[in-house]
Order: sequence, then structure tokens, then C-alpha cells
Amino acid sequence: MSNKLEEARKIINEVDTQMAQLFEKRMKAAELVYEHKKEFGLPILDEKREAEVIEKNSALIKDEVLKDYYIGFLKNVMSVSRAYQYRMQNGLKVAYSGVPGAFAHIAAGKIFPESDRISYTDFRAAYDSVVRGECDVAVLPIENSYAGEVGQTIDLIFAGGLFINGIYELEIHQNLLGLPGSCVDDIKKVISHPQALGQCHEYIKLRGFETEESTNTALAAKAVEQSGDKTLGAIASVETANIYGLKVLEANINKSSENTTRFAVLSKVKINTESFSNSVLMFAVKNEAGSLAKAISIIGKYGYNMTALRSRPLKRHSWQYYFYVETDGSSETENGKAMINELNKVCDKLKVAGTFAPHTEI
Repeated sequence: MSNKLEEARKIINEVDTQMAQLFEKRMKAAELVYEHKKEFGLPILDEKREAEVIEKNSALIKDEVLKDYYIGFLKNVMSVSRAYQYRMQNGLKVAYSGVPGAFAHIAAGKIFPESDRISYTDFRAAYDSVVRGECDVAVLPIENSYAGEVGQTIDLIFAGGLFINGIYELEIHQNLLGLPGSCVDDIKKVISHPQALGQCHEYIKLRGFETEESTNTALAAKAVEQSGDKTLGAIASVETANIYGLKVLEANINKSSENTTRFAVLSKVKINTESFSNSVLMFAVKNEAGSLAKAISIIGKYGYNMTALRSRPLKRHSWQYYFYVETDGSSETENGKAMINELNKVCDKLKVAGTFAPHTEI
């Protein structure tokens, strides 16, 4: 055996020993990262953070040929780290409203892939499960590009003590589902949630289907599966078809191809992280002339661009409203804190409801 080979193997053995020790050290740090993410209800994957680490660490490699291999090495290490965190996440309990196959169930699974998803009958029950400590986080819809805001969720956030730690966009595709062995021509009636029926109105009219409303798209699929009737179809997701053993008879039948629902992750603790660059503010202004204009002016004064502004009726005060605002920029900066202090002077109630990264698709 040549001296070069012996020397090379000696170096490799020494490096491998050091790497094994460093690997253990790194994975222990990953445990701490996971504990932080669990506490604040954050998903395991943070693409922005990983990209920053790769850019920073790859700059340490001077050999341009080796740099490409090192980037691949870093990506693999991060993949292993995520897998380890997902294993720890098995104990994370995520509340959602609906049944398996509902879009909230799908969204919760995409945000927290290895979590224990727990079904609740309605939004309030899912929300309250986190308040009581039964679940760690709740994943609830706040807005649909077709139907608008989900007022019940917004009201819960305004009145309650949970915070938004991330908003995620799930593109909704509606499909015609039927029993195995059936075809589109067999279908006479379709069942689904009223919103889904509305989204697919033109398709339903074209086919001449009768319609029946269900409280949930997944429940509609379950009803078709239990009926054994080949003339009965459901309008729901592909994931729902897989859960209930149905066949996709025709895909993407909704009127608009741009049908997206935004889901908020809600937890007891408000997070402050650079990757969540946008803020959600909720406030009720004093019953004085010009109060709303003053509040909006204060937000603009400190350089915050409002990307959303909506009003919601105050439940206990007729003809009075509170406001839901999304802004570019974190309210946790010194500038943001000054803005909040000034807003408090013109608001009866003000809540910094949380932070999120804009346009995070799942």
C-alpha cells in the first residue's frame, strides 16, 4: 500500500472522528431549534433560513469546484436535521376544524407533516383546544380568494389570547369524485359545501347536475362513499378522494384557477423572527370623529404599508367596528414599537395579533 493512500486514509479517519462528534453536537442544537419551533408553533422547514445558512457557509469554501459539492453536503445535513425534528414533532398536536380530507386537515398536514392532527367540530372548538392546552397549535382559515375573509376566525383572534405565528397559502383545486367504476356520465347529483358548489357553478350547470349542500367537502365525499350510489358525486380534493376510496372523475372543475385559502397558525406565544417580516394589527378606535383616519395616518407616518384593511362588527356594540390590518414590516422593531405606542392613544383596544412571511405557499 502506497504512503499516499495510507496518509489519505489516516486523514479521513481523523476527520470522520471529528465529524461524528460535531454531528452529535449539531443534532443537539437541532433539538433546541425544535423546542423553540414547538413553543412558538412554527413549521420545521424554514426555506429562507436554510438559504441564508447555505449562502453564508458556502462562502467559507474558496475552491469553486468543491463549493458546489459543499452546498450539496449542507443541503443533505439540513435534510437529516429536519428529519430528526420531524421525529420529535410526532408529539406535536395540531387542532383543525373539520374531518380528515377537509382543506384545513390538508393544510395542517403540509405545515406540520409529522404532527398529530386532531379534528374539532368547529373553529371555536379548535381554537379553545389550544387555550386549554389540549393542542399545541391550531390551523384555521382566515381568508379565501374567492369567498373573502373567514369572519369567525378573525373574531376569535381579536377577542382571544392566541397569536398568529405564520400565515400559509393553500391553492384549492375542486374535483368531481365518484365511486370506483363510475364515470362522469353516471353522475346525476353532486354533494359539497355551498362554497365549493358556488365555485363550480358553471361546471355543474354545464353538466346539468342536481346539487345537495353539505357542511364540509370531506363529509360530502364520505356520504358518497357510504351511499354506494354511482349516480352520486362529490366535489372535493384529490386528498379526500384517497381517504374515502373515491375516484377522480374530472379534475380542476372550479371556475377560477386562482382559488387560494390562507390558513393561520395560532399558538399561545407570539414569536419574533426575521423570516416573519409582516405584521397583523387589530384595533377598535375611539368613538370620536376622525379616529380611524388618525390610526391609519399613524401607521403611514412610521413607514408601514398596509397590505390589507378590513372592518368587522363588534359583537357587543351595535354599529361599531374593529379593524384587521396587515402591514409590511415587523412591529417588533424600535420604529414599530413607537407606532404601537402612538396607536394606543387613539384606540380603545389594540392587539398586535402576530407575524408572518408573506405569500408562503404550501
